[in-house]
Amino acid sequence: MGITGNDESVQPLGYNQKDPASFNNEAYIHSTASGVYQTTTKPTTDFSQDENKERGNWSGRFDFFLSCLGYAVGLGNVWRFPYLCYQNGGGVFFIPYVIMLFLVGIPIFFLELSLGQFSSQGPLTCWKFSRIFNGLGYGMVIVSALVGIYYNMIIGWSLYYLFASFTDKLPWEHCDPSWQFCNENFPLMSCNSTMGLNAYDNGTCYNGTDLLGIWDKKIAANNSIKQISPSEEYFNKVVLGISEGVHDMGGIRWQLALSLLLAWIIVFFCLMKGIKSSGKVVYFTAVFPYVVLIILFVKGLTLDGHKEGIEFYLNPDYSKLLEPKVWKDAAVQIFFSLGASWGGLIALSSYNRFHNNCFRDALIVSLGNCVTSFFAGLVIFSYLGFMALKQGVEVSDVATDGPGLAFIVYPEAVTLLPGAPFWSILFFFMLLTLGLDSQFTLMETVLTSIMDLYPKVLRPKKTWIILALCITMYFLGLTMCTNGGMYMLQLMDTYAGGWAVLFIGLLETICIAHVYGAKRFMKDIGLMLGVEYAYGWPYWMACWMALSPVLITAVMLFSWIKYTPMKYGDYQYPAWAEGLGWCMSLFVVLPIFVVPIYLLIAKTKGSFSERVLSLVRPTEDWGPALVQHRQLVTYIPGFIVDPTEQLDENLNSPKTIPLENKQVFKFSNQHINSNV
Repeated sequence: MGITGNDESVQPLGYNQKDPASFNNEAYIHSTASGVYQTTTKPTTDFSQDENKERGNWSGRFDFFLSCLGYAVGLGNVWRFPYLCYQNGGGVFFIPYVIMLFLVGIPIFFLELSLGQFSSQGPLTCWKFSRIFNGLGYGMVIVSALVGIYYNMIIGWSLYYLFASFTDKLPWEHCDPSWQFCNENFPLMSCNSTMGLNAYDNGTCYNGTDLLGIWDKKIAANNSIKQISPSEEYFNKVVLGISEGVHDMGGIRWQLALSLLLAWIIVFFCLMKGIKSSGKVVYFTAVFPYVVLIILFVKGLTLDGHKEGIEFYLNPDYSKLLEPKVWKDAAVQIFFSLGASWGGLIALSSYNRFHNNCFRDALIVSLGNCVTSFFAGLVIFSYLGFMALKQGVEVSDVATDGPGLAFIVYPEAVTLLPGAPFWSILFFFMLLTLGLDSQFTLMETVLTSIMDLYPKVLRPKKTWIILALCITMYFLGLTMCTNGGMYMLQLMDTYAGGWAVLFIGLLETICIAHVYGAKRFMKDIGLMLGVEYAYGWPYWMACWMALSPVLITAVMLFSWIKYTPMKYGDYQYPAWAEGLGWCMSLFVVLPIFVVPIYLLIAKTKGSFSERVLSLVRPTEDWGPALVQHRQLVTYIPGFIVDPTEQLDENLNSPKTIPLENKQVFKFSNQHINSNV
């Protein structure tokens, strides 16, 4: 039904008087099934002024888009996707990857952007349409906080390497004399007994009691003996000072502690004014990695062996399509690469203007993220092909993923280039900017959620809150500055953002599509976009109601069935460490069940069924944050336009509530069918 009564700011118009598709008219035109309505609350296009004065908005046209792009395009695009591609059939991996992108990745990405923008609320407070799912928000915030703790350590490593690159000769270019198994100190050699050398059955060669090298690589490898590159020795012994396992954490390494401190100082100064400051920083940090990738790619095409590396990356193996693991890897990579269900997308979009085209942003960012992953693979494998040619080995012998690629393989590759320090500085500065974008959003998620709980008290103290968060998370991250820090980081990376995030994504689609109502959510999105329903609504509804939940469930079940004990290199984690990892996952999931139980017991009244119904129905203040936008919700009977207004005893409030509907407005959204 339309808004009528004495409010002159909303007037029915004829269908052809103005163009409903234009947001640039003198008055905003809203199309509904019963007519076209005009409101004088035109969308704000002046980015020097906030549309939402209390909460604030992005202060530039591209602030949100670049923040989303920077959040989605992170370290995983450079060190995870290329490895998965070659491991799962080369170019054929793009088939399951693209399918999972359109059936899982983009639908959830669009869902979260729309939810945050429509409600202007962060991940802790955007669930007013069905409070029984409030625990999802707490799970998202916990995930973002845990990931933010260890993610900044990786940024700290990037800073460490960046500073170490300002030299004439990179410190990992040659072996230190103390690195016994470093390939320059431990060469492949002929072990001739006539020269007084002793060839041992494990593939090593001795001169008396002095270990000289290896005489057979294969035999030595079977005995867990191998040559180690200078870059690997530098990373493990100089940077990490790595211990034998997670049981031996050792002391804090001051170089890493200072690097981590600098990383948190950078994050604080970039976020000290919230989105007003971070929204400007991303103009550089989101764009610069693309500039560097292009420069590195052009340079890579000039290197010998680049063709072999790229062919190895893209060579299709169609038989891989029959392996369930390939489809699982594609779904997991899409899910985590886009940052879905971590809360960051909801937090970022909550600062959008109400009529921002989130549909366009979701498509461009999602597709841009995937294109970036593919392009990064071309860059990385052009260098791996060059590196394999120089070392006389296969590309598969140098290909790896994760920190090993970023801090071992690529640093070794740049030592083979003329002007190695320049290329090293360029690469690690790119890693720094890639990491900072994602870290900004992780921290903004936690910050936004905290401030949304008590906005009037906490928003004026935003700078102090972010300072307290940075200090707290710095001290929590000091465990990763110890000798056993790498083992702890790998543990958190595996379990903090693992299957628990998939579980959150599953429940997200269920609560929107089947509890709140997919059709009503389509109309909410259409209201923001200026159409009756969101573009392509049958596709979105099919994904949210069936396809995405089914695929996410299948991936989770496959992950559990095929679960293998955690390893880092050749190190097998003990059972108690894996138990600690599972506790992290349960820490994320637990609020999903605890919060609704608390709400049922302490925050609702009546019989059990009445309490449940009150928690699955929208609250009176659910919907757009501003009255000027709530006036446009004409498709929900009895929708309260101004939930903060106290009605007089005659219920005579001509500004927002027509008298003929006073009883409907009294009961508000709680009597609305969720599938309207």
